[in-house]
Amino acid sequence: MSADEVAVATVANRAGTITVRATDQGLPLAIHIDRRELRYGGTQLAALILEVCTRAAAEAKVRRRADLTEQGVPAEVLDALGLPTRNELAARHDVEDEEDAAPTSWMRQL
Repeated sequence: MSADEVAVATVANRAGTITVRATDQGLPLAIHIDRRELRYGGTQLAALILEVCTRAAAEAKVRRRADLTEQGVPAEVLDALGLPTRNELAARHDVEDEEDAAPTSWMRQL
């Protein structure tokens, strides 16, 4: 990737029903929403899209860091720019996954 190209990444939610392609600055370039997600309403759908967009931006930042590393940019500069490493991103996702509380019961009220 040349210096003037934008780093992008595509990420989907766990169910694969929302997919966002975004830049390393968090700008969504493409959004795909499966019909099944429409049943939850606008507020919840918007929150899910924002979450997936944030994850796509983080992945794009990792790609940007890798590209700049190949071009010889020092790690200190990349850290100052806030570009995470692959391991840092994985650790962040692990923490987020642990914080996501699973339902206490899968049973629904009738």
